[in-house]
Amino acid sequence: MPETPNVRAEAPLQPGMRPRPSAAEIGAFLCGLFAFATLALWGFLAWPLPWNIVFGIAAPVAAILVWALFVSPRAVLAVHPFVRAIVELLVYAAATVAWWNMGQVWVGIAFAIVAITCGLFAGRRRLA
Repeated sequence: MPETPNVRAEAPLQPGMRPRPSAAEIGAFLCGLFAFATLALWGFLAWPLPWNIVFGIAAPVAAILVWALFVSPRAVLAVHPFVRAIVELLVYAAATVAWWNMGQVWVGIAFAIVAITCGLFAGRRRLA
């Protein structure tokens, strides 16, 4: 009698295919999207008219560029996992500070707690 009767052997992935993302990775992805949307909202609301267009577009574009370079699953620059975590935390911190700057301290604190929790679970899985 086999010792693990309910375990199925997983077929190897086809070339170019990736494993299905976990709930932690999906949560981290949604936190990143929320951070980018927060930076856009901050840019459009926190500055007077000529500058709000500049910051409303430049802030999320800069964050997306940094994210694509260091944090994304297909990052352009391969860095140590701790550097990747620091960059991810900096993007989350920028979004948290943006909420605080807009006068929504509790939204910023709630976002920081959720983002750090999702980042920890996703990062822990990446390191395992």
